[in-house]
Amino acid sequence: MKVVITTGKRKTAVARAAVRKGMGRIRVNRVPVEIWPYEIGRMKILEPVKLAGKKAEGLDIDVSVRGGGVMGQADAARTAIARGLWMYLKDEELANLYREYDRTLVAPDTRRKLPKKPLGRGARKKRQKSYR
Repeated sequence: MKVVITTGKRKTAVARAAVRKGMGRIRVNRVPVEIWPYEIGRMKILEPVKLAGKKAEGLDIDVSVRGGGVMGQADAARTAIARGLWMYLKDEELANLYREYDRTLVAPDTRRKLPKKPLGRGARKKRQKSYR
């Protein structure tokens, strides 16, 4: 039985997706994606499957996600699923469709938080001066 395992990253969230022949189930952390508690995250996770259309029918996708927040996990899972479908089907046309729709479906988003600087509360904010 052919199984393709791919990864997706966003900020500090890391997702691993296993794509195999099956009944068309998609599970995230062993929970069916249909009952995933955050609707916007659920829609994001299902984007690559909807874009693939009939090609993705009959494939089981198991995703495990760790780290990050809710939307970071959804983005990481989305990237892992898209790459998994692309690698499993070996379909360059699908990869080009993903790239045209949103590049982060195939390539991970490399943006990270800026480090905190001295004399401030964060990366950009500084203490106010009371003179002048």
